Amino acid sequence: MTGANMKTNQILAFIVMTLVLGSCAKQESGQLIGVLDRPKWSPINPYGMQYIPSGTLHIGPSDQDVNSSLVQRPKQISIQGFFMDDTEITNNEYRQFVHWVKDSIAHMTVGHTVEHDDGTQSVDWEQELDWSPGGELDGMFYQGDEKFAGKRELDTRQLVFDFQWYDWKGAARDFDWKSDNNRFSNEKHNRADYIKKEDVRIYPDTLTWIRDFSYSYNEPMTRNYFWHPAFDDYPVVGIAWKQANAFCYWRTNLWNGFEAINTEDFRLPTEHEWEYASRGGHDLAPYPWGGYYVRNAKGCLLANFKPGRGDYPADGGLYTVRADAYFPNDYGLFNMSGNVAEWTSSAYYENAYSFLHDLQPDIRFDAKEDDPTAWKRKVIRGGSWKDIAYFMQTGTRHWEFEDTTKCYIGFRCVLTFLGRSINDFK
Repeated sequence: MTGANMKTNQILAFIVMTLVLGSCAKQESGQLIGVLDRPKWSPINPYGMQYIPSGTLHIGPSDQDVNSSLVQRPKQISIQGFFMDDTEITNNEYRQFVHWVKDSIAHMTVGHTVEHDDGTQSVDWEQELDWSPGGELDGMFYQGDEKFAGKRELDTRQLVFDFQWYDWKGAARDFDWKSDNNRFSNEKHNRADYIKKEDVRIYPDTLTWIRDFSYSYNEPMTRNYFWHPAFDDYPVVGIAWKQANAFCYWRTNLWNGFEAINTEDFRLPTEHEWEYASRGGHDLAPYPWGGYYVRNAKGCLLANFKPGRGDYPADGGLYTVRADAYFPNDYGLFNMSGNVAEWTSSAYYENAYSFLHDLQPDIRFDAKEDDPTAWKRKVIRGGSWKDIAYFMQTGTRHWEFEDTTKCYIGFRCVLTFLGRSINDFK
């Protein structure tokens, strides 16, 4: 071997040894390279959801509307990209939530729990439940004179779900960075003060079909709408605003239970996210399909609402219809107008547009039990099967009390897209 070859081999050996030692060494290179053991993240594509790209929206009446001119002042705003359910949450989807709550209560009742290292307990889902008559779970069914015709029926009053949310705005308002000096031991603010907890009865109010119409025979809908397979793919109704929020919290935990990295929370849309998605990319469009009329060129009705004065079945549905009925808008969303009106996260104020920010506008208020009734108003959008065409317009604002259930109000979820908008990568 020549001297030149030996020198070359020595150099190669030195380089290899340097690489090996460098790969084994801790981050002591003196360079700013960030934390290297971060988990990989790729945006999720949630099942049954459509992506709504970031963009600009001109809010306000989409047609000449003198009555609403003072509560819907025209304004340009910007919306961050998000995912939205392509249909309203259906009976069968909400039933998954009901079954989860029912089974979790049953497991806890019979002691099917797992003890964790920190002393907390959780449900042991691996255990089997015995629902047979005479067993430990008989107490979850109506007993004695509450039984009807001898049927063994679940006592839905027991289906209570504990859900939590964090009061971010309250924390931001109370925490003063300068005076508190960012001390974690600060006794002035207790993080627990901003973690809100509430027990919510989650079974749909099926009696609303009767309560909403004083002189109308709707008992078959009360008995069948939520449980009969014929209505599995119809939008769930009889859901109060807090029930919808509890569903979003449960759905978030359901997803995070199967993912190594937690995603952003499922939630109700703000009223302007809803309006932006409803327009389907057509700015100032009065209806989700972009046109000015509720019929197409062939004279066919384009949504489930109340055409004329009392001609409910003219559009193909006397009450609600399947959540994916009619054509979707250009974002792939079904029934943004008609079928059922939809809850949003926004509090309703007549003059809200006067002080909205133009970036991701959001007005929320968590009313307490003893607050004035007017403070409990939440924005609903889209109109329903029992409404005239005016309420189906994308710019029409309406409201309902948060503790109210109606047979014509449902909801759908959204999920904020993390990172740059998908359309920025094209």
